[in-house]
Amino acid sequence: MKNKTSTKVLALFCALSFLMYVDRVNLSTAAGLIKSDLGLNNTDLGLIFSAFAYTYLVFQIVGGWFCDRFGARKTIIICGSIWVVATICTGFAGGFVSLFLSRLLLGVGEGAALPSQARAITFWFRREKRGFIQGVTHSFSRLGNAIAPSLVALLVMMHSWRFSFIALGVITAVWLVMWVRGFRDDPHEIADLSAEERAALPPPDASLSSKVRQPTPWKALLKRMGPTMGVYFCYGWTGWLFFTWLPTFFMNGRGMDLKASALFTSAVFLSGVVGNTVGGVISDRILKRTGNVVAARRNVIIFSFLSALLLLIPVINSTDMTTITLCLGLAFFCLELTIGPIWAVPMDITPKYVGVASGLVNAGSAVAGIISPILFGVIIDKTGNWSLPFYGSVGLLMVGIILTFFMRPDIPLSDDSASPQVDPSATEKAYH
Repeated sequence: MKNKTSTKVLALFCALSFLMYVDRVNLSTAAGLIKSDLGLNNTDLGLIFSAFAYTYLVFQIVGGWFCDRFGARKTIIICGSIWVVATICTGFAGGFVSLFLSRLLLGVGEGAALPSQARAITFWFRREKRGFIQGVTHSFSRLGNAIAPSLVALLVMMHSWRFSFIALGVITAVWLVMWVRGFRDDPHEIADLSAEERAALPPPDASLSSKVRQPTPWKALLKRMGPTMGVYFCYGWTGWLFFTWLPTFFMNGRGMDLKASALFTSAVFLSGVVGNTVGGVISDRILKRTGNVVAARRNVIIFSFLSALLLLIPVINSTDMTTITLCLGLAFFCLELTIGPIWAVPMDITPKYVGVASGLVNAGSAVAGIISPILFGVIIDKTGNWSLPFYGSVGLLMVGIILTFFMRPDIPLSDDSASPQVDPSATEKAYH
């Protein structure tokens, strides 16, 4: 990118996504050791895994509202500080309760991060680049997923599982200092931008501000974002199974040691790094070539879900580790094609309230994050079948395909927020 300032901001976003998922999935990597050390069972682990999602769900929406009101910079400074404390506190957990509370606190800290990032992207990058930007930033989250197992395993072998959480908390604190120094909400307010850099930014819009003062149109936003929330719930159901249980699936379900399970988990998550970026690039190219935002967002998601559900069927039925790992990796790649287009939808519908809108969408995934890890743990304890929970994934991905037809990124939220304004020509174009 020629715009050096925007490139630096993009690097901050990528690091944010990377560290967010390292600090989110570090628990699943160390879960086998923590389970033994603290005397937990699989149901206990499922409850602890889901604890993060309770507060994450609430603070997606609260944080999105706060971000719309006070800007992404201030929001991430506050939530990032909480997130650092929560990660370090996890290293001092002495049992189920303290571990559960630490994960609740982490959900508070991380909840506002992605809505804040989405709002910041709206002001720093033009519409035709947003699918790619969302894809590449989220690809770093999957890179965090991929690296976390090996990184945490290394830190554990160096000292202990407790040390791994303390060290990662300190690393996140370093990034937070860089954010404070390097990010501003409105790029047009940066005096030393070159003319070339300023021209590459989204043009100033008198109807938008980096901080919103008007009342939030909750009813209109819920109505418009509801289908997208449902689609992201269906994505999140399977995504959370990967994020929380995959290392334990390989370790306890397939008899691997910590090192082997970390390597197999990393291999699966690396496929998501590619999938995130590819999905965003494809979405942007469709939009550029056709001008059809419905096709650019919806069609990529349908392909993503359909491919993923077909690839999960061999995981359920096979006992061959090569087949299982290959299908899990390809399924995760296809699933992650969803991210770029679906995170662009709130920006398409309402740039003005994109913090809240993005929070609502991600809340759909957070609800899945509450339910699916607990259910996975219960099913394993009751049946001993580590593949059985993926049946739910196949069913919900089918539901997600149906829900995509109710997403309407081509219809913007009206200025008065009372009802969506339909551009007849845009609507006609979207369906021809």
